[in-house]
Amino acid sequence: MDITILVVEDDEHIGKAVKAFLQDAGYQTELYADGNTALQRAFEQIYQLVILDIMLPGKNGIELLKDIRKQSDVPVLMMTALCEDSDQITAFNNLADDYMIKPFSMQILLKRVEALLRRSGALQNEIRCGGLTLYSESYKAFWEGQELALTVREFDILKLLAMNGNRVITHESLLNKIWGFDYYGCEGTVHTHIKNLRAKLPVNIIKTIRGVGYTIDEEIARRQPS
Repeated sequence: MDITILVVEDDEHIGKAVKAFLQDAGYQTELYADGNTALQRAFEQIYQLVILDIMLPGKNGIELLKDIRKQSDVPVLMMTALCEDSDQITAFNNLADDYMIKPFSMQILLKRVEALLRRSGALQNEIRCGGLTLYSESYKAFWEGQELALTVREFDILKLLAMNGNRVITHESLLNKIWGFDYYGCEGTVHTHIKNLRAKLPVNIIKTIRGVGYTIDEEIARRQPS
């Protein structure tokens, strides 16, 4: 998935957490802690989404938003602790696309990101990986045109793996992303769902990286049936 997101956040803990979460979801993510550096990067690099804190060193988030809007209509999500109506109105008056107030749920952030990317056309409803085709909105999966009878959880796992290509998704990332941060299950839950998923795939395209997690074997996924 060739989508790059610019995150501008001066709180190191929040910034790193957001970057890691978006990368686990399959997005290329760049993180900067000040408005001046971020503005320079915004002129140098094409992004499909920008996430801005407001209270930043250098240019603040609203100033940065104004400068970005002079050259681009890239979706911009404001991510800030400022919760007054006046702050939100200022952001929207300057053509922000969405506004999230800290603290927030990472999973809700991801849904907001996906909604903005769909609206802009950057995020395709159809995900392809060799013979595998997934349709996110209908939760339908096909292998070489034949529909697979997957549960919602199985679909979410397969989608996460397919979106990340050859990148290994750890057991912990699967638990956090699919079941949520507050889930108290263990790796055995992941193993069971992977086993069931493999049984439903005509070709085993899920590769185990022992002691780490799973990945899609893109070479096998691309092979044409004989």
